[in-house]
Amino acid sequence: MKITKIAPAVKTAGRYNVFVDEKFSFSLDEAQLVKLSLKKGDEISDDRLNELKTESDFGKNYIRAVDLISRRLRSEKEIRDYAWRKKWSEENVEKVIERLRERGFLNDEKFAESFVRSRANLRNYSTRKMKLELRKKGIAPEIIEKVLIESEDFDEMTALKNLIAKKRSHYTDEQKLIAYLARQGFSYDKIKATLKEDNNA
Repeated sequence: MKITKIAPAVKTAGRYNVFVDEKFSFSLDEAQLVKLSLKKGDEISDDRLNELKTESDFGKNYIRAVDLISRRLRSEKEIRDYAWRKKWSEENVEKVIERLRERGFLNDEKFAESFVRSRANLRNYSTRKMKLELRKKGIAPEIIEKVLIESEDFDEMTALKNLIAKKRSHYTDEQKLIAYLARQGFSYDKIKATLKEDNNA
């Protein structure tokens, strides 16, 4: 088999279509082309063709992962879950994860810091709910604890006071308000103390 043509892809800037024996076979980005030293006229075996197709899949998968992260930070679990839904090969998943880590695009601690900061500013999360949401994202317990301790944005008591101020008018029965706040993950003692302080203000 022979590479008979290498041409820029029409729909995807920065990618090149590679034709083998006059038929489209796979695509690569410019960096991959340079790294692999491919050129028109190269003879390739079946094994080499399979290797190149695997490399092509890796390149496409990596770009998709970077695109996801560019929209908002992702945890490693979120990238792995996406890869599983898209049926990426196990080999490519690990290569993509490794490349993302190397380039600083994938870091669970930075993700957790961003998550806590955004929820602290936009939503009145309890510590319990914050931990639960981070665990769902696949963040390790030690990272969760570290980030919550070091965060200058998140304060559970401030979140509780804000939530009480926001929801109090919705509940004529204080016991129902207490039950609601408890479902949000706040402890009964903190709820009672904060309500008492609010009532005496």
